[in-house]
Amino acid sequence: MNNNNFKLVSFNYLMEEYSQYYSDPSLKLRDLEEKQRTIKDRLILFGENLVEFKEKTSSEIVEIKKSLQEISFTIGRLKSFTESLSSEISGFAKKEDLEILSKQAKMFQPLEFVRKSDLEKLKKNL
Repeated sequence: MNNNNFKLVSFNYLMEEYSQYYSDPSLKLRDLEEKQRTIKDRLILFGENLVEFKEKTSSEIVEIKKSLQEISFTIGRLKSFTESLSSEISGFAKKEDLEILSKQAKMFQPLEFVRKSDLEKLKKNL
């Protein structure tokens, strides 16, 4: 039972201290001013962080825009190279066409042809 009385006395003592502390208007005013200063400091810190974040984000956006322009320029160059390459490819001979020309050249064998003058000389010599 003494245990409970001690708690009650202790609680009542705390209540008296609390009521004395908050019954004084100057203490209340000081507490409110302290809270206001704390909120003001936090607000300033929040504003500074917001400005830093905005600057960092803006610089990142500028870098991304530069990268995008470089990529766009590179893609344009690749596109023009591909177009010029495809227009030149149409002028190249196909493998089958080259094989046909090779067979015709083998059949033709111009080194084995004889001129008329050479034939006449051979006729005379025989």
